[in-house]
Amino acid sequence: MERMQTEGEEDHLERPSPLTDKERVMIQDSWAKVYQNCEDVGVAILLRLFVNFPSAKQYFSQFKNIEDPEELERSAQLRKHAHRIMNSLNTLVESLDNSDKMASVLRVVGKAHALRHKVEPVYFKILSGVILEVLGEFSEVVTPEVAAAWTKLLATVYFSITAIYEEVGWTKLSTSTG
Repeated sequence: MERMQTEGEEDHLERPSPLTDKERVMIQDSWAKVYQNCEDVGVAILLRLFVNFPSAKQYFSQFKNIEDPEELERSAQLRKHAHRIMNSLNTLVESLDNSDKMASVLRVVGKAHALRHKVEPVYFKILSGVILEVLGEFSEVVTPEVAAAWTKLLATVYFSITAIYEEVGWTKLSTSTG
């Protein structure tokens, strides 16, 4: 979905369409099964992120120099962050019918990552892809239709996070969006 930019205009993402009731239910039902393995799934997501996108480790002083995936997997700090990610995702999924609650969670995450951690927003897009990939490994739960609903949710998350980054005055360090 490309569009032409006029001079001086910023490139803005288009807001994804809202989730339908059916999509919300599919996401919540699939998440309930995935979340039963919360710790393993969270660690798998971060390991995949760091193995496939090693530049993402630069934001984690505790383990940015660990190259060995098995050593990374044992890292208490990695496990702690994986738990935080899974809890945030859980809160979002539980709040799919409460846009104010979702916005509040995303505002906290967005502001912390923009202002305190200085994480480039493109990493949220990359992480979304990794989450979808790991969820896809639950093929008995995440059918193509369910994956499409998750894709829409994560596009909404990325849209919201980038809007928060803009709101707090984030200056682009990179124009690459993958």
